[in-house]
Amino acid sequence: MLLAKGVLGEVRREGSAFTAEVRSLADRLNQESGRLCTAACTADLGDARCKINLAEPVFRGVGAVTALSGTSAFMASGLGNYPDGWFTGGRLTFSSGANSGVAIEVKRHTVDSLGVGIALWQAAPEPIAPGDAFVVTAGCDKLLATCRDRFNNVANFRGFPHIPGNDFVMSYPSPGKPGNDGASFGGEVGHG
Repeated sequence: MLLAKGVLGEVRREGSAFTAEVRSLADRLNQESGRLCTAACTADLGDARCKINLAEPVFRGVGAVTALSGTSAFMASGLGNYPDGWFTGGRLTFSSGANSGVAIEVKRHTVDSLGVGIALWQAAPEPIAPGDAFVVTAGCDKLLATCRDRFNNVANFRGFPHIPGNDFVMSYPSPGKPGNDGASFGGEVGHG
């Protein structure tokens, strides 16, 4: 006898167990339909719309855990040639150790006088150990400046960087305030 019908939602791991969410058919009404107009890019770094090849060495680093800083944070070797924040928002996949094959998003990548630090958004299913090898890909904060300066990929940017934000919507004109001179975003004065 069929008691309910739904779709699989969020799945969370905790050690060797997992919890799966079953969503009703009404969940389809919450799904994005069509193109979303936001200032940030809607493509994922490396997907078919972005077109960045994450297999290129400049966007991909190979390293190993040297010391643990916490459950999901550690110091790493092999990433000394990359600038601070390069892998923030990227994807780290363990290639050896108890978590071999597990991929986790990078919360923070730091380079300072102490060395290279990596913090992950979630804990790995098994404890991370010194010597565990990994491959990590560059991250993207989905801003136009990052797309232009880091990836030279503005032609594939899938956002609307000049869309007015909430501050603009809530503002009102006042005499003498910058931006009320009839000029466009590009700086040209309007002609009537």
